Amino acid sequence: MHEVYLEHAAEKDLKKLPGEIFQRIIIHIKSLAETPRPSGCRKITGTKNNWRIRVGDYRIIYEVDDNLQVVKIMRVRDRRGAYR
Repeated sequence: MHEVYLEHAAEKDLKKLPGEIFQRIIIHIKSLAETPRPSGCRKITGTKNNWRIRVGDYRIIYEVDDNLQVVKIMRVRDRRGAYR
């Protein structure tokens, strides 16, 4: 089981979300502790350990460290601004 950490930028992103979307995203973030690479996740090209999962029009961008058993949530953004 992995531990899930939020970076400061991800916390700020989550605070800006509407309530219903916030709840959906939190469910997906919590599930990353059990399965850090769920079906439908994609590796971000050009990176070593960065992944993304899609939740509606939003993307959760995170990093997985299997040696330390850690999942670090870096950003939660609308798909248009997620990769900038």
